[in-house]
Amino acid sequence: MNGIVYRKASEKDIDRLIELNIRLKRLNEEFDPLFKLREDIVEKSREYFQRALNSPDSVVVVAEDGGRVVGFIKADVVERLFYEPKIEGNIVEFYLLPEYRRKKLGAAMLDYVIKLLKERVDIITAEFPALNEIAVEFYSRLGFRGIVSTYARES
Repeated sequence: MNGIVYRKASEKDIDRLIELNIRLKRLNEEFDPLFKLREDIVEKSREYFQRALNSPDSVVVVAEDGGRVVGFIKADVVERLFYEPKIEGNIVEFYLLPEYRRKKLGAAMLDYVIKLLKERVDIITAEFPALNEIAVEFYSRLGFRGIVSTYARES
């Protein structure tokens, strides 16, 4: 695991990004039943990553170990319409295979993404399921704090 490489994702990574994204979404399902996977998640994931890889307002980074992609982060650059700082780097997807966790690799991958975003944004945010206490602890330990809560109710 000493040979972990962090790099921008490319089209050749899409199939692996889809696999890891589905693992992430299944994990989210465990946190809250309102996160029920769609039947067309493979197709939607493919469209999602193709759009992100071709957008100047998205950054997709992978962690690679011996040529195998073992994690990814997707972040979007967005304008904050009503607040200063005006430009936000929002981490919307972050997944690292379980065997790579608790080894500071997630923090290193996050640092890599933040370095890429810092040239373009004034604030970095992260979004994840509210009941994911592991994510809350991870981001808090790295200096993040909660600023928005989203509540849902089935209709």
